Amino acid sequence: MSEQTPEHNLLTEDVRELLRLITQTDITELSLERGDAKIHVKRTPYAVAAPVVVTSGVAAAPAASSAETPAASIGQPITSPMVGTFYASPSPKDPPYVKVGDEVHPGDVIGIVEAMKMMNEIESEIHGRVAVIHVENSQPVEYGQVLISIVPLD
Repeated sequence: MSEQTPEHNLLTEDVRELLRLITQTDITELSLERGDAKIHVKRTPYAVAAPVVVTSGVAAAPAASSAETPAASIGQPITSPMVGTFYASPSPKDPPYVKVGDEVHPGDVIGIVEAMKMMNEIESEIHGRVAVIHVENSQPVEYGQVLISIVPLD
């Protein structure tokens, strides 16, 4: 009764590929037409021009809160471009991408934010040294939340 035609399978694969392209690239709009079927996918690009610090609605322990407040002003913050879950390494068995004291360059991956089952690599935009890691592995993060702070070396 719910038999799928080869055209339906092709269309399903096309949709998956469109979604992969739009989430893993800078493309913001794609269209596809196959026979009578038409698909149009559009996303709003993330604005990452200026770092924004967003405070979480979850109350932190007083000791952690007071320890992180001065650290937030050290170096240049790298913020989360989306709501999701932060991962410090590519898998639980792998070492973290960066540790405090590590030198990073533009394009170096500093972590991953998982959003809607998509793994989004977060990259450093500057050359510097990791001063503070503000989030823990597997921690939920908000759009604009500071993930790490980097002291510029250039």
